[in-house]
Amino acid sequence: MIDYSAYLKNFLTNFPEAKKELPWNLVSNVQNILVHKIKSLPSDYKVTNDVAIHKKAKIEEHVTLKGPIIISEGCFIGAHAYLRGGVYIGEKTVVGPACEVKSTLIMSGSALAHFNFVGDSLIGSYVNMEAGSIIANHYNERLDKTIYVMINKKKTKIEVTKFGALVGDHSKIGANAVLSPGTILEPQSTVKRLELIEQCV
Repeated sequence: MIDYSAYLKNFLTNFPEAKKELPWNLVSNVQNILVHKIKSLPSDYKVTNDVAIHKKAKIEEHVTLKGPIIISEGCFIGAHAYLRGGVYIGEKTVVGPACEVKSTLIMSGSALAHFNFVGDSLIGSYVNMEAGSIIANHYNERLDKTIYVMINKKKTKIEVTKFGALVGDHSKIGANAVLSPGTILEPQSTVKRLELIEQCV
């Protein structure tokens, strides 16, 4: 099992049902989780077609939202952003122009600058992704699509073919950096600009 609190301090407060789920299984089931969560949201949210937007969130023009999606209080979603496949955006989080977020839970106070892709991932609080940085969720270039993760220095095969990353709180990902599928980042990690992270070669 994963100790979520070691990576994402407030994650289980928002998603207590995840306690016994592994991150890659959690994101595979994120649509069902969010459909149920939307039903219990307070009246501060406007819900349309499984898209729940807090009344104090700002959504710019030409944003595409394919539910289930929850956009929390104080969030900003920039023009031409594309959210799909089950997305949770925590309080005061910014998703900048032309970002794509797919099947991902992002905790409070984080920021995707612009032109980012984040797929099938768990992102902590106060994470910053500079322009053009990518969290890849699939080995398109390989015949063998198997994803491995490295936890406590142990390489482990996971049973899904799409999983991006678990990014700990207060991490910083530099411009045009790429996190390969299965990346696990400790809190306060720094990924340099243009760096490629491959933890399980």
